[in-house]
Amino acid sequence: MYQRPHFKKVIKRIEGPRFFMQVLAGPRQVGKSTLAHQVRKAISLPSHYASTDGADSHDCKWIEQQWEMARQLTKKAPNDLGTLLILDEIQKIPRWAEIVKKLWDEDTVNEVNLKVMLLGSGTLLIQTGLGESLAGRFEVIPISHWSFGECREAFDWTFDQYVYFGGYPGAAQLIKDEERWSHYIIDAIIETSISRDIMLMTRIYKPALLRAVFELGCHCTGRILSYQTMLGQLQDAGNISVLAHYLELLSEVGLVGGVQKFSTDKVRQKASNPKLQVFNTALTTALGHLSFKTMRQNEKAWSHLVKSSVGAHILNSALGTKIDVFYWKEGSNEIDFVLCKDERIITVTIGDDKKKPSFRGVEEFSYAYTSHNNLFVGEGGVSVEEFLLTPLEFWMDEASEKLRESA
Repeated sequence: MYQRPHFKKVIKRIEGPRFFMQVLAGPRQVGKSTLAHQVRKAISLPSHYASTDGADSHDCKWIEQQWEMARQLTKKAPNDLGTLLILDEIQKIPRWAEIVKKLWDEDTVNEVNLKVMLLGSGTLLIQTGLGESLAGRFEVIPISHWSFGECREAFDWTFDQYVYFGGYPGAAQLIKDEERWSHYIIDAIIETSISRDIMLMTRIYKPALLRAVFELGCHCTGRILSYQTMLGQLQDAGNISVLAHYLELLSEVGLVGGVQKFSTDKVRQKASNPKLQVFNTALTTALGHLSFKTMRQNEKAWSHLVKSSVGAHILNSALGTKIDVFYWKEGSNEIDFVLCKDERIITVTIGDDKKKPSFRGVEEFSYAYTSHNNLFVGEGGVSVEEFLLTPLEFWMDEASEKLRESA
């Protein structure tokens, strides 16, 4: 079975000293539980796995029971190697963080070598307990959507297949039956992420508006829209703050994000119109009406989807790093993405096969700011396939002079 790049990092931390709880946080259906089971099989420590799917959602005693079972394994472990406790989807139990903190601190005082791994959906898990009750007791390992390189290695997918089907591992075996595939994406990922990960974890006053924001984000991925324009298209009497909050929630569960405009003025940056971007192109194609074959033959629709796959790659690759992602636009001059790390800035312009490349946006940006590298992704520059296969850190830290000049 394919092992994601996170596997070795998790193994190293689990087999090291007991300093922190390990938190695997990421969207639904990207392999968090599978990764946890792979780790269980690979380590030499005894382990105990439990999921809240079979627990009373209002009973913190369930956590205490699972914790005690792991403690008993720890007592029997040879040479005090310790034990690994894995609690999956723990955020479903209200006030879970308080009891976890109590149990963790008890083991720390009593020198019980019980190592803990928590699995949860996106940063909602962090917001509902980690940042407050468990401060200083955990490390987060972000688990992102699958990359093109992973899907090519695990499923032998072509570039075109990845652009259309987006790379959810659980749906990989269904792509030959596109109707089943789309139902899986809608029912097992979209609906579950919205109805369980958002609505059960957060008070949502306008569920219909939340769903409408998601669908708009999928339809308009890659486009810059003002909140007023969005409200007009959604035909809702809501306000901008509610809309921005819903878009933030959708981003936290790995569905749709709103990229901010680059500016050295943080206030203007926060107030900018968002550039909508899906985290996985499958979210767009599953909700659409074009089949893989039809989409591939529709030059305009395919070009738009390819550009969206580049944006999704950038957002996912930036998770867990110090890379900040923005866009830039002044008048008719636009740069698709501006990536910042420390004081280093690079621009990413995505080409259109049917249009002559324009570098006016890069030129205008360079007048106002200092960019260390200007990437052009597409015909005449770095190919889209190569860009999707290359870690984002490479372009930030090790880009060659030739690639710098390609823009």
